[in-house]
Amino acid sequence: MSALEIVQTMNSEDERVAESVKQSLPEIAEAVELIAERLLHGGRLFYVGAGTSGRLGVMDASECPPTFGVSPEMVQGIIAGGVTALTDEVEGAEDDVSAGETSMKNVKINNQDVVLGISASGTTPFVLAAIAYAGQQGAVKIGLACIPKSPLLENVAVAICVQVGQEVVAESTRLKAGTAQKMVLNMLSTATMVKLGKVYQNRMVNLQASNIKLVRRAEEMVAELGEVSLKTAAELFLKSGHHVKTAIVMAKLKISGQEAGKSLEAVDENLSKIL
Repeated sequence: MSALEIVQTMNSEDERVAESVKQSLPEIAEAVELIAERLLHGGRLFYVGAGTSGRLGVMDASECPPTFGVSPEMVQGIIAGGVTALTDEVEGAEDDVSAGETSMKNVKINNQDVVLGISASGTTPFVLAAIAYAGQQGAVKIGLACIPKSPLLENVAVAICVQVGQEVVAESTRLKAGTAQKMVLNMLSTATMVKLGKVYQNRMVNLQASNIKLVRRAEEMVAELGEVSLKTAAELFLKSGHHVKTAIVMAKLKISGQEAGKSLEAVDENLSKIL
């Protein structure tokens, strides 16, 4: 095959992924409802996986604090082999049953939490052990796999099965399976945060303005939603202590930062209840 023929073949296969995910939307939505309810009452969400699955979970979890302004403890990613496995192969990590159980003990998993096991095959020993122990502690168990009737999906409250079929490079689950997992994780975390009021309309009003680009984005949101000039928005954002929602309320209601903070606190920081 020429280079063009190779990528055309891959692209053709990738087109099937979104349709496969579409078939699992009811289960994904059910998982969102469960996760949102647990997080609302102080619970935590843990993604558990090995290899590509683990890396995708860690990546999605790490994006929640800057995007939605939540604490790093709310959504956490656990990968077999630990931090080293994010960039290097850790031999035997995915087969380490005791490490899977220990990973749950280390985070003091409890009956308020949700554990989402991610495994393309649905047979990864590390993930199965983590899920089993979490269930014993009363945590809600959710499974994400690409093979139906796999051990993972048969032992969870919500089974999300995205059947992507054979990979272009046989058994290389970083391809279509990885793409499907990324799409599902995007939905789970984003829809959950929307349900928790961390998004207003389609805007990231809880973002942490940690660099110049994000400061600019925050100021633009304050200007648009607060209906003020960009200059005024920048001033209010500074006075608010770099808190987008507070600055928006200050602009919209023409009140001080302290008053805006109290108004938000009274509605659990749900901006839609004010605007």
